[in-house]
Amino acid sequence: MYPAADHLTHAPKAKPARIVLATIIGNAFVAYDFTVYSFSAVIIGKLFFPSHNPLSSLLLSLATFGAGFVMRPLGAMIIGQIADSRGRRAGMACSLALMTLGTWLIACLPTVASIGPAATVLMVVARLMQGLAAGGEIGPASAVLMESVARNRRCYLTSWRGASQGAAAFAAALVGAITTALLSPADMQEWGWRIPFVLGGLIGPVGWYLRQRMPSVVVDAPERPRLASLFAQHTRPLLFGTLMMAAPSVGIYITVFYMPSYLVRTLHRPAAISLMTASLSGLVILVVNPLLARIADRQRSRKPIQYLTLVICLVMTYPAFLGLRSGVGDVTALLIILAYVAVALSNAGASTVLMLEAFPQHQRAAALSIMYSFGVTIFGGFSPLIVTWLIAATGNPMMPAWYLIAAIVITLFALQRFPETMLD
Repeated sequence: MYPAADHLTHAPKAKPARIVLATIIGNAFVAYDFTVYSFSAVIIGKLFFPSHNPLSSLLLSLATFGAGFVMRPLGAMIIGQIADSRGRRAGMACSLALMTLGTWLIACLPTVASIGPAATVLMVVARLMQGLAAGGEIGPASAVLMESVARNRRCYLTSWRGASQGAAAFAAALVGAITTALLSPADMQEWGWRIPFVLGGLIGPVGWYLRQRMPSVVVDAPERPRLASLFAQHTRPLLFGTLMMAAPSVGIYITVFYMPSYLVRTLHRPAAISLMTASLSGLVILVVNPLLARIADRQRSRKPIQYLTLVICLVMTYPAFLGLRSGVGDVTALLIILAYVAVALSNAGASTVLMLEAFPQHQRAAALSIMYSFGVTIFGGFSPLIVTWLIAATGNPMMPAWYLIAAIVITLFALQRFPETMLD
């Protein structure tokens, strides 16, 4: 047996509340700080990527948003390896520290007008740090939740990781909506855009405090976990697990984070309704994820509920975007988006547990982080940039729908081929 670090002790399965609280608050913080950038993309584009063409500034800003995803696979391998060899808490502490540093750098960074091109470089560095953190967060956080309870509650408890991301989106959009409503456009561009990042940076120490006091989980392994062994022994599930991330990653970055820009710039709807859409979408993810996970826990297989939601999304996608384009009222548009989000982005419990159960304990944190990070990087991270460019190049406002449909088809294909092994 390869011994875990001496300071680690088993997490008591009978009392998961402390583990859940520390995990979801920290995960929500990481998700909030990584995604709040998307709601400030237009202003950040003007201040850090100045151009005579507003579209060029926005595209450069979105490209920097996507650049954070390039670092996710590296963060997944480094931090996931730490979590599998040194304990879940060690990996989670590492991701939290990196995210806090990146967030404070953005919050305090002078603009191009003050320090010149160095501001652009430092903004990219901050996003890369956040990408490293986000890439390594998902695996350890999900693994520690799943390993804290019996098999018939795994989907429910693990779903709170996905639910916390919904809470983060809700909080980020809400802060953006409040600051936009209370401040003038000039104040927002001068200093107000920094407020969401400052608030996020203040949450970091709270998450750190809670995680330092959560029980650690011993990772028993026949040998020291190595990434080479993981890739060699589990090529098939890693490949299809990565492909399974197509629909959820494209879904959240198109329907939640890109949607405010799409509603305003492409469909010419008021900014207030666009920010409300993002905020309420996060709330729907927070509420519906645990409810759907309870249903998944009652089934013998983790796959049927995923097939059901994916097929419903496949049928809904084109009509939903067609309705948005056709000029329905703002309330109707809001209901269309929220209904789609409730189906498309609320199945994190079953899908995450399915992927975790395919790997032994000493490899699963790194495995999930790698599948998630590569999947999000390939399919989701650059989707706002790609869709913005496609709409500009083709003049077709329905391009987000076609992009989503393609992602759903890929996920259905991968889900059918992903092994269902249910390892302890």
